[in-house]
Order: sequence, then structure tokens, then C-alpha cells
Amino acid sequence: MGVVVTQVLADELPAEAVEEAKARAATLLLAFRHGNQLAFDDALDRLLAEHVEREVTTLLTWIAAEAVRKAYAPEVGDRVLRSMARRAPRDTGAVLVDEDGADAARLIEAVAAGEVAEVRGLVAATPDTTFLLGGLLQGVAMMLPLLPEGELAEITAELRRRHGGTPTGVPEARSGA
Repeated sequence: MGVVVTQVLADELPAEAVEEAKARAATLLLAFRHGNQLAFDDALDRLLAEHVEREVTTLLTWIAAEAVRKAYAPEVGDRVLRSMARRAPRDTGAVLVDEDGADAARLIEAVAAGEVAEVRGLVAATPDTTFLLGGLLQGVAMMLPLLPEGELAEITAELRRRHGGTPTGVPEARSGA
């Protein structure tokens, strides 16, 4: 049995506002689904600052109801929702974070071996790349003390040149200075 609209309310959201609310709801859901607490908190803070929490809550409820409707027969859907309500955590502000899904060691090995497809696959398969990049940064930090004298200055000068920054007081890479 579908929902039947009998009248249009005077204060109904315009179509453009509904689309914007859907986008905000999708951003919040993606951050939650991928275990990105920072993105979730940021999206939630923006929603609360814009005072649109009611419309986004309505859209999230609609999404959940649609998911249940599509996944379960009508007589089963209510039982599933009741079961979910009983199992809901007391603290609902936290996102389930999957740090184990990020394999920074494999990423470093793939980059070192020049395996572009492997690097792309690892990045694509990692739900929240925050942890993958964090692990990569940790690996680089662990390797820095092993660099020969002067290599770090050359590497940073090259990075600055590639990315448009002008090095101040840093010798040009391999210039002999």
C-alpha cells in the first residue's frame, strides 16, 4: 500500500529545497556508512548550524522506511523495525570506525613497486581513506630518519617546485648548492 497525498500544504518545501535536503542527508549517511567520524560530525554540525535538522531527519526516516519496504514483505517490515529499535545503541553520536579496513603497508609496497592498478584498487576498496592516508603518513614519518643526509631537503624542494610553492632558503634539488 503506497502513500496517497490528498492535499498540498502551503508550507511544503519547494522541489529545490527537497533536493538540497536529500544531498545533505546523503552526505550524512555516507559518512556514517563509511565510518568517517570527522566527516559525520562536520556534516552534522553544518546541519545544526543551518537549522535544517527536521527536514534531514524526515528524509533519513523516509530513506530507512523505503529500505525496509523494499527489503521485507509488509508483514515482516514492522517486526524488523521493532527489533532494530530494541537493539539501538544508547549513544548514537558515534560512528562505527573501520580502521582495520585500511592496509597502509600494502599501499606503501604497491607505490614502491609502481603498481598503479594495485594502488587504485586499495584506495577504492577502503571505505574511509582517512585511515589509509593516516597509515601512509605514519609510514613516511617512520622512513624519514632512514634518508641519507640532504635527501629530505631535495625531496621537499622538488615537491614545492611541482606544487607551485617557492622554497625559501631551501637548496634547489640536485643543484649542487
